Amino acid sequence: MDCILLAAGYATRLYPLTENMPKALLKLGSKTILDRVCEKIEELDEINNIYIVTNHRFAQQFEDWAKTYNGKKSVKVLDDGTTNNDNRLGAIGDIKFVLDSENITDEILVMASDNVFDFSLQDMMNLYHEKNTDVISAHYVPDLVDLRQMGVLELDGDNRVISFVEKPAEPKSHWGVPPFYFYKKETVALIQQYLAEGNNPDAPGHLIPWLIERTPVYAYTFDVMTIDIGTPKTYAEAQKLFD
Repeated sequence: MDCILLAAGYATRLYPLTENMPKALLKLGSKTILDRVCEKIEELDEINNIYIVTNHRFAQQFEDWAKTYNGKKSVKVLDDGTTNNDNRLGAIGDIKFVLDSENITDEILVMASDNVFDFSLQDMMNLYHEKNTDVISAHYVPDLVDLRQMGVLELDGDNRVISFVEKPAEPKSHWGVPPFYFYKKETVALIQQYLAEGNNPDAPGHLIPWLIERTPVYAYTFDVMTIDIGTPKTYAEAQKLFD
């Protein structure tokens, strides 16, 4: 299994911090956000390669980071060639870019490069093997205002995903979906089909409602800390945890 880390955004909500630096390379304590994400991935023996897909503007900074990386996994930075929000490929477009560039046809773990979290990816992988289906994550979010800013899903009694809406005006549950996705080999081909049909290539969650019509998808649920670092407020919250 390979891991694709999504890092091609421009993080405009964090300006001026991210005008000349990618968000994933901001510091949390003595380490970067990306260091802390990769530490979690290093716990998974089944992961062979970590592919970091970024834009042309920040590619060299990621390359410089990769030269100093001392983890056990192979790390490769892929420049998707985009230069701003107007010509970006979108998260699902970037997944396809990595699949095509590296000729990946086997199972994958897809993650954002800017989320810090306390749950175990190994536990999530164990569920993936137990169900033998695609598995996404779900975090209990009590605040409706927060839910309206993320993907929200509904689950049946066995934690199978039965609906998913990106940034719903009226959330149907309190299960928010952070960007952690285990996809089977067969789903890699479906991602290609999704884009070939002209569907939305942007946020990775857009794939889910399309996918659950074609294959079972289950949720790994957790109630421990996860922070999506997207604003000065959430970055400050994360910094407090690693001071």
